Amino acid sequence: MRAWLYLLAVAVAGAIVTTPAIFVFVLLGGSFNDALVASLGTLMLASGIAVVSMRDIIRCGLAMIVCFLALAGLYVSLGAVMVAATQVIVYIGAISVLILFAIMLTQDKAAPSRLVFQTQAAPAAIAAIIVAVLVSVAAAGTNWGAVSEAAVRVATKDLANLLFGNYVLAFEAVSVLLLAAVIGGVFLAKREKDAS
Repeated sequence: MRAWLYLLAVAVAGAIVTTPAIFVFVLLGGSFNDALVASLGTLMLASGIAVVSMRDIIRCGLAMIVCFLALAGLYVSLGAVMVAATQVIVYIGAISVLILFAIMLTQDKAAPSRLVFQTQAAPAAIAAIIVAVLVSVAAAGTNWGAVSEAAVRVATKDLANLLFGNYVLAFEAVSVLLLAAVIGGVFLAKREKDAS
């Protein structure tokens, strides 16, 4: 019985993700790239909502990984392959896995009846509406035709050369700092459990 529920959930999720793509491609006459951006944006929005609304903290972490994957897909569709690869390696491959390990080592799987961030729903909704209005105004006021694909690729190449050339030591230092923070958090959490 459970397998049918999972299949039904996958079908509903697929419908939610593909509906904007079909709308953009068929009804608005957009290109395949436009439909892909609409689909990935919807997937990122749905998984972001799942991150802050689910009670199971492990599933929240997995939904965060899906959100990061959708963002990497958006980077690929924009032609910034280097940034997408960095997104996958750094955020999905390192930070998300560290967060999941830290959650699994320090907490029970079941969350309390009401999570801390769910008690601030009204202020968060107001802030989200304000941010959505600001982003919409900025997007409407931007001349998107002025940005060429070549400029994006050059900027990505320059960013990669700068990050992995001049600032490679700082990049590695930040990764060691994140690792030390996670190890320290696990150590403190285990010590508090042993003391009580």
